[in-house]
Amino acid sequence: MIAICGMSGLVGSKLEKMFSSHGEEVVALRVRDNTDVQELANTLEKCDTLINLSGTSILARWSEPYKKSLYDSRINTTKKLVDAMSTCRDKPKLFISTSAVGIYASNKPQNDDSTEYENDFLSTLCQDWEAEANRAKELGIRCLQTRFGVVYASEGGAMSKMLPPFKLGLGGKVGSGEQIVSWIHIDDLLRAIEFIIKTPAIEGSVNFTSPSPSSNLEQTKIIGKVLNRPTFFAVPSFVLKLIFGEGSSVILDSKEVYPSKLLENGFVFNYEKFEDALEDILVL
Repeated sequence: MIAICGMSGLVGSKLEKMFSSHGEEVVALRVRDNTDVQELANTLEKCDTLINLSGTSILARWSEPYKKSLYDSRINTTKKLVDAMSTCRDKPKLFISTSAVGIYASNKPQNDDSTEYENDFLSTLCQDWEAEANRAKELGIRCLQTRFGVVYASEGGAMSKMLPPFKLGLGGKVGSGEQIVSWIHIDDLLRAIEFIIKTPAIEGSVNFTSPSPSSNLEQTKIIGKVLNRPTFFAVPSFVLKLIFGEGSSVILDSKEVYPSKLLENGFVFNYEKFEDALEDILVL
């Protein structure tokens, strides 16, 4: 049995469909402030794998209350899940907890083993999140932190916000356009989850990104080409900072991240190039 915390989101709902189609029993977990740890433990007694996808959306204006929500929805939830596993007689064999490429220092290539982290709120959030999840290792549980890049899908996520202006001929680069975007097609993400479940040699941090990160300007040109639309309407950095405040770093920071562990263990990406991913998403 596979338990998923955060199954109502884009990734969680698609994981549920994938696992169910493969004959796996899937159970949804909801963790709130008043959730009883023992009730969680009772559910987890029956599970082989726990996948933690919980967390308030990162793409928003980061007021101080919102930053607290970003932090609490990740750290407190993960703490409860690990506390619940600690009380299980028959513990899950595998704990997969989400993180993000925002943990890494900007403007330099990074792989799964890199320890150069950014000195900002998002990186600190990811580091604390991973540290909380890593407590599961002390319980003898195989533990992974999947560091997501920008997830591209037809059903939602970043692409649903990116494409409408381009379709109207109002698209363009964001900020300088030079920032590197580390991204992954939703289908490759789902397959990678299944792959790491079946590959016990993979542990610790795992980058969930295409092997071909690309700049915002490169992606802009490809979107314009595929849609046959102009790409003149750039969005200046100061506009994003006015809208999102500190949260604009998610869009403007340059993260060049490579999935070395997945590649070294034989995972093959179906959508390595951004243009292939985009064409698939537009067909769907």
